[in-house]
Amino acid sequence: MTLAMSPAEREAFLAEPHVGVLSVADTDGRAPLAMPVWYEYEPDGHIWFSTGTNTRKMELIRAAGRVSLVVQTEQPPYRYVSVEGAVSSIDPAKPEERRALAARYLGSEGADGYLEATKAVAHTMVIVRMAPEHWLSRDYTKI
Repeated sequence: MTLAMSPAEREAFLAEPHVGVLSVADTDGRAPLAMPVWYEYEPDGHIWFSTGTNTRKMELIRAAGRVSLVVQTEQPPYRYVSVEGAVSSIDPAKPEERRALAARYLGSEGADGYLEATKAVAHTMVIVRMAPEHWLSRDYTKI
């Protein structure tokens, strides 16, 4: 028996709205920067998330050109997916992308509030897409 998830199981897991932890190499000899992020997964495609253009996270992403993302459950039986890959694009965030991401995590009403609260920085937001290359996963519900 294997505890690793199949590709279909990984896709189903990533389709759920878990908060991910994004990691990117640092350039100053420090440990990698790790930050919680909302993400979206396109089956058989890219993982994407939004961030500000003028953040330390974005500076490190541009320098490294690759990131890793860990998505996990908080309650037993635990499950997780870890994925690493190259950044394939960085584009200005479209209003519909920001709304879709906020609604995924906060629902429709929460998304409205989030977009209102962040409207002053909306023009600084970008969508970062990562092309998955390496996967690790565990699903302890299989025990």
